[in-house]
Amino acid sequence: QVQLVESGGGLVQAGGSLRLSCAASGRNFSRNGMGWFRQAPGKEREFVAAINWSGDSTYYTRPVRGRFTISRDKAKNAVYLQMNNLKPEDTAVYYCAAAYGVEWYSIPPEYGYWGQGTQVTVSS
Repeated sequence: QVQLVESGGGLVQAGGSLRLSCAASGRNFSRNGMGWFRQAPGKEREFVAAINWSGDSTYYTRPVRGRFTISRDKAKNAVYLQMNNLKPEDTAVYYCAAAYGVEWYSIPPEYGYWGQGTQVTVSS
């Protein structure tokens, strides 16, 4: 059974930092692009960041550029999202996902496996 399990979410004050982790099991995703998405209450799921299979190419949505960093550890079959200078508008459930292909992708249909999500709440 393929699983993606996120961890590291929580409550943090504005300006603080969190590091999200996503551990994959049941399948080796070292040849797949990986991504992070988020969904705030009453809003659609939106793209946050993605990384290609080798880890040498990344892409971020504009509101998080310069604050968030996506990385991966292929040996651990894991992907991470370092979030710095958090803002209240970053409050959402964060999901990691594994893509069908090797590149980074910014749209949900490119991803075949999803985690259950982890809540990030940023207080002002």
